[in-house]
Amino acid sequence: MNHADLALSHFQEGFSCAQAVLVAFAPDFGLDRDLALKIAAAFGGGMGRTGGTCGAASGALMALGLKDGATRGEDKTTKERAYSRAREFLEQFQARHGAITCPGLLGHDIGTAAGMEAAREQGLFKSFCPRLVEDAVKIVEEMWARDERVE
Repeated sequence: MNHADLALSHFQEGFSCAQAVLVAFAPDFGLDRDLALKIAAAFGGGMGRTGGTCGAASGALMALGLKDGATRGEDKTTKERAYSRAREFLEQFQARHGAITCPGLLGHDIGTAAGMEAAREQGLFKSFCPRLVEDAVKIVEEMWARDERVE
């Protein structure tokens, strides 16, 4: 199963957008599935259902961190690369979808009861969010494919 299919499968099982994206890349880094799901558990719904940054984007940023993250505090070069990669991802995600926050993407502030109810009534979590999950995975894959061509 490819990354996008794995992410969509997890999302359809009821995992959050953030969990679905991160867990799709976990095997590539030897990260235990359950641990990946726990790490990303609070990031869905725009960070704990506050309507902040889209969980699919957050999961993708975590995956990018697995590849490009610093493991030594003094490693400023690697830190800067990770920040640069995060900005690159977010710019691409926003260019494709017009926003990076849940309210901007869904048209409803899911950090409020009324906004959450409206998004549910419109079926956005089942009809729109899967596209965001899939696209977040694809952007990460495209970035990594470009890296391989450059190296």
